[in-house]
Amino acid sequence: MTPEETVEKLKLLGLSEQKAKETLKNVNVTKILLAALNEVDVQKAPTGAGMLLYHLATKIKPQITENLSFLCKYVADGKLDSTLRVDAALEYLLNTVNESTVDIGKFEDACGVGVSITPEQIEQAVEKHMAQYKQELLDKRYRFNSGIIMQAVRAELKWADGKAIKSEVEIQILDLLGPKTEADLAPVPKTDKKTKGGEGAKKSKKENQQDNKVSEKTESSDSTGGAISMMDLMKKLPFHAPGENYKSDGYVVTPNTKKLLEEHLKITGGKVRTRFPPEPNGILHIGHAKAININFGYAAAHDGVCFLRYDDTNPEKEEEKFFVGIKDMVEWLGYKPYKITHSSDYFDQLYEWAVQLIKKDHAYVCHQKSEEIKGFNPPPSPWRNRPIEESLQLFEDMKNGKIDEGDATLRMKITLEEGKQDPVAYRIKFIPHHRTGNKWCIYPTYDYTHCLCDSIEHITHSLCTKEFQSRRSSYYWLCNALDIYCPVQWEYGRLNVNYTVVSKRKIAKLIDEGVVNDWDDPRLYTLTALRRRGMPAAAVNSFCAGLGVTGAVGAVDPVMLDAAVRDVLNVTAPRTMVVLEPLKITITNYTGTGPIVYTVPDFPTEPERGSHKVVFNKVLYIENSDFKEQPEKGYRRLTPTQCVGLRHSEFVIKVSKVIKDGSGKVTEVECEAENVTSAEKPKAFIHWVADPVAIEARLYEPLFKHKNPEDANEVPAGFLSDCREDTLKVVTAFADQSLTSASVYDKFQFERIGFFSVDPDTTKDKMVFNRTVSLKEDTGK
Repeated sequence: MTPEETVEKLKLLGLSEQKAKETLKNVNVTKILLAALNEVDVQKAPTGAGMLLYHLATKIKPQITENLSFLCKYVADGKLDSTLRVDAALEYLLNTVNESTVDIGKFEDACGVGVSITPEQIEQAVEKHMAQYKQELLDKRYRFNSGIIMQAVRAELKWADGKAIKSEVEIQILDLLGPKTEADLAPVPKTDKKTKGGEGAKKSKKENQQDNKVSEKTESSDSTGGAISMMDLMKKLPFHAPGENYKSDGYVVTPNTKKLLEEHLKITGGKVRTRFPPEPNGILHIGHAKAININFGYAAAHDGVCFLRYDDTNPEKEEEKFFVGIKDMVEWLGYKPYKITHSSDYFDQLYEWAVQLIKKDHAYVCHQKSEEIKGFNPPPSPWRNRPIEESLQLFEDMKNGKIDEGDATLRMKITLEEGKQDPVAYRIKFIPHHRTGNKWCIYPTYDYTHCLCDSIEHITHSLCTKEFQSRRSSYYWLCNALDIYCPVQWEYGRLNVNYTVVSKRKIAKLIDEGVVNDWDDPRLYTLTALRRRGMPAAAVNSFCAGLGVTGAVGAVDPVMLDAAVRDVLNVTAPRTMVVLEPLKITITNYTGTGPIVYTVPDFPTEPERGSHKVVFNKVLYIENSDFKEQPEKGYRRLTPTQCVGLRHSEFVIKVSKVIKDGSGKVTEVECEAENVTSAEKPKAFIHWVADPVAIEARLYEPLFKHKNPEDANEVPAGFLSDCREDTLKVVTAFADQSLTSASVYDKFQFERIGFFSVDPDTTKDKMVFNRTVSLKEDTGK
């Protein structure tokens, strides 16, 4: 049938030509519609039947398409005469997908076949529900939300016509209130506008900060800065309810599905179960943060549980430090695993199932080399049809170490969507396992292990990144081939960040080449590096929530993460004064016999949240950039002819003498101080320190020059050639003495500079701070 002929057939349903052409682009819907048209003579069917068939074709799931003819007959006979009844029919068939035959009585009851709702019934129901809201109706008149009444009537009279309900509600409201008056027609009065400037604006900002306050003690999936929280995001995902796996698109239903799901629900108690299954062969990175948030967050949002399962099936690369590091990072993000498991916990069961697959002729021992079976559409194995007994014996020999590594694998008889034929289930590795020792010399692959461990742990939602979509068919096939509980796999787009690399191999290369110091170097985007740099877990979680959960694979710039970090630190990091490049200031007219002590709030707009002491003395230090002997136009800070105010003090200082060394560099500025109440109004107020403590401040810059350092088109010479040379600057800064009591990972805002965090290298003799992010505002004037 030509496309033109198909369009003409689709138009018989009542579709416009444009709609028919659009529908033609959807191969599956078109196929179902053509099948429906073969079942129903639309011209003889009741009015509107064509559009009901169109609705049916767009809603029906693959699991119940075998019932298409049955459904079409009910539409043609006028028994399914509304989209409401069609939807109910589809829902009933989906819920009874395991039944060999349709129970006509229960089906028609579920669809309301033959049920007729009279206008009198609708009238009485509307009267009853309007009575409950009569006073509110009289008060609000036509501003009352009549949808509440319609919804209540719909709940009572499920099969009533929606248009008839709406019409009756409108008639009865008109009868009660009479025609609309001028007041009813007048625009709705606007609510309070936000005050621009003044005290009102300050108060609004303060209240907003209080509303968005985040506690470091509860750095979990809460969001800040107005972004949706991970918890809210997870509640909105359209995933199936536990036990309703069969309602998911692509889910394969077998004769035993119903029984297996019933047993599954008894074990889980109907709770959501997810899992986070990292390989313990490296440090987690920012992409894993999204996976952690989605898996743990979805379980938490639905009062479920989440397993932390180490996918330890490759003993060659696994190290104990990675097991510990993964658990630490999960807990740092605010999540607690329901149970910590290992794929190796199930090695015995996995082996038994592999034997079952061979006995069912679903798996065989193959001798093709790994390079022979790589790529798209590799040649079929010449051993695919070898006798079952032969494969059983060879698999036993593999297990007993009688076959050399690389000389044999166990492969499953299935072709993946990507064209990969017969994925490997087991391979030989003569390497001791960190948990099972020398018990095994054959180890299962991800393709084999993943879904079976999910089944053993009765996972309800197997959430993974989009690249595993091509594995979904083998996931379902394997569970069903073994006749065991089959979870549902859902995919989402992975998180990629520009201007960085997250590959374990490439990070190891950066370490080996001395570009970075270790896996937790703050210039990297591993989670340990982000924590060390000072990024709060709440900010990482907020960043992940802000990205949403879609199937799109995209890359984001680090500035998005920086923004989320600022949102959190702005309401959690106490303010303090630190001078990164000190310039000595001597107050020549200082008359005090000792220092002046000021009490400074940790959060200037919220003084009730705490304070610290700062001292003012004859000698103090300001930023070197806050004084210019020959300033450019627009410079607002200290110059020989321009005074400046000192934050948190009552003084304004003006230059009386500039002192330089032999090279002409300014080393000290002598100033006179005047009380702010009598002095000339300064153009700016700057930070300062007196009687300071010396600290080490590490100032980090992006590691790479290009957005995609791994892209050969952008960086032909390779990612190592793209590294900047000036990514770390270490300075000896002068800090307020209140910082001496800070602990590792404590976070502060160095006023006018940025947010900093105490580094683990800190000792009792030297404090070390990492710059987490700079401030948003431009401090150049």
